[in-house]
Amino acid sequence: MRIWLTLLPLLFVIGCQPAAKPSSSEGETGATETSATASPDTTTAPASESLAPITNESTEQPALEAPSEDGHNRLTRDELSEGWLRLFDGHTLFGWKPNSETNWRVENGVIVAEGEVKGLLCTTTVWANFHLKCDVKLDAGGNSGLFLRTPLVPQNPVTDCYELNVCDSHPEYKSASLVGRAKPMLDVTADGDWHTLEAIVNGDTVIVKFDDQEILTYVDDTSHLQQGFIGLQMNGGHVEFRDVFLRPLEMTDLFDGETLTGWHVVPGSQGKFDVEEGTIHVTGAEGRGFLETDKTYGNFVLQFEALSHGDALNSGVFFRAIEGTEKNPADGYEFQIQNGIKEGDRTEPADFGTGAIFRRVAARRVISNDHEWFTATLVANGPHFTTWVDGVQVVDWTDDRPANENPRQGLRLEPGHLSLQSHDPTTDLQFRNLRISALTE
Repeated sequence: MRIWLTLLPLLFVIGCQPAAKPSSSEGETGATETSATASPDTTTAPASESLAPITNESTEQPALEAPSEDGHNRLTRDELSEGWLRLFDGHTLFGWKPNSETNWRVENGVIVAEGEVKGLLCTTTVWANFHLKCDVKLDAGGNSGLFLRTPLVPQNPVTDCYELNVCDSHPEYKSASLVGRAKPMLDVTADGDWHTLEAIVNGDTVIVKFDDQEILTYVDDTSHLQQGFIGLQMNGGHVEFRDVFLRPLEMTDLFDGETLTGWHVVPGSQGKFDVEEGTIHVTGAEGRGFLETDKTYGNFVLQFEALSHGDALNSGVFFRAIEGTEKNPADGYEFQIQNGIKEGDRTEPADFGTGAIFRRVAARRVISNDHEWFTATLVANGPHFTTWVDGVQVVDWTDDRPANENPRQGLRLEPGHLSLQSHDPTTDLQFRNLRISALTE
């Protein structure tokens, strides 16, 4: 299937005709802020750049982190440690954004769409190098696909993105093809049952697997796409998606496990930062302090693991921070670490919650537990920030404040330092597996 979008009006042209109140972590008080060959048959559908992210979330849903009875939409602890994330939490469309009025919804743990209005459901997060896994079920004669490194509204999938097709009836680029680019080494049938598609997108190379079998390798020496959204397509028939998992690739270690090379303690810090058994141990000692990276980072994917050795202890990872001094120890955005909740309700963080951008947006749910290792992912891309805790997305926020050098006061787009926080004398946390990859500035 091929999608072309004209500018006025903005239309999809489809290439395969289908069949039928918190305490402060800053020591201050304040309120929250919240040319490819054309296909023989075409159809059109409207698209919109202005549609908001879908955030429907019923209070009657089971816990997002609870194991599902059928085992779908869940990651093991080993997979989480390897860096895998759930792009779909199994219950809601939090973190996704449609580009048309397609009736995307969640039913029985799967993302579902059908009808005459065609379009994409895209992640709100931009990804560069990644390994994507997704189960797809398409009714016979249907037309769908996965869009990789795509803009929200691609005008030409042969140049604007990589389109991994799911359409057995396409006249040329059938299921598991990259439309307009490459065909699989063998024919596969996608209609009628669940199948697992994988795309390993790394640099200029795209590797495709179908039901665990590698069937296509494509090297892009023309378009050199660097990053973009992940998109699920509804282009005809009835389609379902589940187990939408992603692991960032090309991550660089920030911590060698033995020394604090690449880091320095901010002058005047009263906290203590030691290397212990392959981890960075952060304790409050006499009070607040920061361990800061020597390098600065602007747009990036950051992953780490952390363990809190007390109940509702407070720490955080600062980013895009101004260089710390004894007078100004840290001014940056803060990925909050605080597992406290109110009255036993995980949807009510006691202090914004782990994964929050402190003082900007609270975590929608506290996923992690004290005294247990948890995984964390932060994607900072321009003014847009998303976070995951133990594979579950908890924040999707765009900073629309006026620009300011200090992220505490306004939008900062310039690169800044990362720093680990000792919040107070009770702080007692460990960090490990800190790694980062750059996104295009």
